[in-house]
Amino acid sequence: MKRSFAMLLGIAAAILALDQWTKRWAEDTLAHRAPVNVLGEIVRLTYTRNSGVAFGLGAGLPFPYAVFSIAAVVAILYLYARHREYSRLRQVALALILGGALGNLVDRLASGEVVDFILIGWRRWYWPVFNVADSAVTIGVVLFGITWMQHEQPARPNDDGSPDAAESPALGSSVRQGGASGSLSRPGADRPVA
Repeated sequence: MKRSFAMLLGIAAAILALDQWTKRWAEDTLAHRAPVNVLGEIVRLTYTRNSGVAFGLGAGLPFPYAVFSIAAVVAILYLYARHREYSRLRQVALALILGGALGNLVDRLASGEVVDFILIGWRRWYWPVFNVADSAVTIGVVLFGITWMQHEQPARPNDDGSPDAAESPALGSSVRQGGASGSLSRPGADRPVA
């Protein structure tokens, strides 16, 4: 499928808008109060600020973590511009990563910290608190990995060792459809005429 910058920017903008809206909501609603149970103790909403990278890694260390978000944005735009065709799933994956990277970049440039508010866990085991941008990046990376593992099927050779015309992208459509005069199906049709 031909790449679509409109799809990339549209999905990324939607993720960015949702991320920023939910973070502002969390600041207004969840700050300075006890965690709110959404699905018992499995899913809770709790306000926290993260100075580290995704899921609180590296919090408190004096490092400009905005560099990671900037690098992700540049890498995605480079990958997208470099290839003219991507599967729809790969385009969605890159758009999710771009939107999530931009969401956290906005926070880092504004305050040096990212607002996190989603807490998932069970009994003593809890995943680090995260946000919509972290979710989008994670889902995008998983989808990108799935598309990365999918390989195009190589053209199968015919009995004589030449590639199958119906599967060979190098051969024109007229060859696949038999040309202007139709299919040459009689024996010896592919041999020179004496």
